[in-house]
Amino acid sequence: MKKSRLLPLLLGLALTASLLAGCGGKSESTAEAAEGSTELKKIVIAEPVHSTGYLPLYLAQREGYFKKRGLDVEVIQAAGGAHVTAVVSGDAWGVIGGTESNALANKKNSDPIVSIVNVVNRANVYLVAKKGLAPAGNSEADLKEFFKGKKINAGRHGGTPNLLIRYLLIYLGLDPEKDVTLLEPADASTVVTMVQQGAADIGNGAEPQISDGISKDVWGEPFYKFHDFGDFSYSVLSVKKSTIEKDPETVQLFTDAIIEALKAVQEDKELAMKNMKAEFPTLSDDAIQASLDRAYADNLWSRDGFITEAAVKQDMDVLIKTGIYTGDYSYDQLVDMQFVNSSK
Repeated sequence: MKKSRLLPLLLGLALTASLLAGCGGKSESTAEAAEGSTELKKIVIAEPVHSTGYLPLYLAQREGYFKKRGLDVEVIQAAGGAHVTAVVSGDAWGVIGGTESNALANKKNSDPIVSIVNVVNRANVYLVAKKGLAPAGNSEADLKEFFKGKKINAGRHGGTPNLLIRYLLIYLGLDPEKDVTLLEPADASTVVTMVQQGAADIGNGAEPQISDGISKDVWGEPFYKFHDFGDFSYSVLSVKKSTIEKDPETVQLFTDAIIEALKAVQEDKELAMKNMKAEFPTLSDDAIQASLDRAYADNLWSRDGFITEAAVKQDMDVLIKTGIYTGDYSYDQLVDMQFVNSSK
């Protein structure tokens, strides 16, 4: 009797142990599978133009700096100033551009755009002249004389290149509305064609447009560069204030990835070259090398992601001097460096 009762009990215990073991194994494999299939958080960054200046952003994408932090970052091009409005409307999580563009967008905006990490810390705009045209020299008098009566591709009205050109003309004692003809196409990529076809005598641009124009014999080396202004918050990454308040973890992860990319660009030029080739496959090796040489020579990229008050002042002074912006501004309202300061 005891034997007959004991056998079912032992069989039940064995079955239970087997089921528990099976459950344990299944639980472990499910955890591993979940880890391997964890969905990345998708965020979108809007850019005004595809530029070699944004290499740290592209490198962070291609080298997996975002992915290892659980982020899936997509970069979309939104020309004509739509890169800023894309964030205002919620179509993009963040934007790369100047602090002055954010200041303009923040007027009467209850959820202002705030800059969180630096990328391009110089006014990345060069002036080029159609082949055969050039100022007599580099003095202010020479430049003033050269600009008079010229057709200048200045880029879209309100864009940073346009503002810088207006600022320079005013500084030289010229009236941007009377002494020159300012052409203001929304698409920055048209500059090579416009100068090539004679629609413009002078063009503004950065890389890859500069090397593209040189390779097509449209112009030679730039005759003027705004990098000489020094620290300038030209291309910073920004998000809405509400994003910082509601999801600081994602903002921190994103910032960490950008800072890693900034360091990589400075310390590993072969890696920079590899990613430049991948991002701009139509550029020749010589053009890519020239782009990188120009960037390093002009200290284009921020080394630590920090946006200084001096850099913002330079940017905003240009905006205010042109009369496009009126009123006061505050560094603390435009910039939040808590994530850069907390980055590891």
